[in-house]
Amino acid sequence: QVQLVESGGGLVHPGGSLRLSCAASGFPFSIYTMNWYRQAPGKEREMVASIGGTGATTYYPDSVKGRFTVSRHNAKNTVYLQMNNLKPEDTAVYYCNVRMGTYYYGQGTQVTVSS
Repeated sequence: QVQLVESGGGLVHPGGSLRLSCAASGFPFSIYTMNWYRQAPGKEREMVASIGGTGATTYYPDSVKGRFTVSRHNAKNTVYLQMNNLKPEDTAVYYCNVRMGTYYYGQGTQVTVSS
């Protein structure tokens, strides 16, 4: 079955950096677009990054463009999210996602940006 396991969250000061990882299993990882979402308390879940199967195509919303970078290592079935210049408004639970008819999410990893 599809499994997505995120790691790498934590507490960081404004301006700091974190690198999230998502280990995937149970499906042919290299042919699927992988996505990162986040959800802050009281807010809807929003996509913050997307990467195609080969890694050649990526997408970011304006809110994180230039600060976040998504990448993947297909031999390791892992997708990453490098987050730089973090802001308090980036505080959220971050989820890895793959869509194959059903939307699959991992359990999430908490990112807190606070001084």
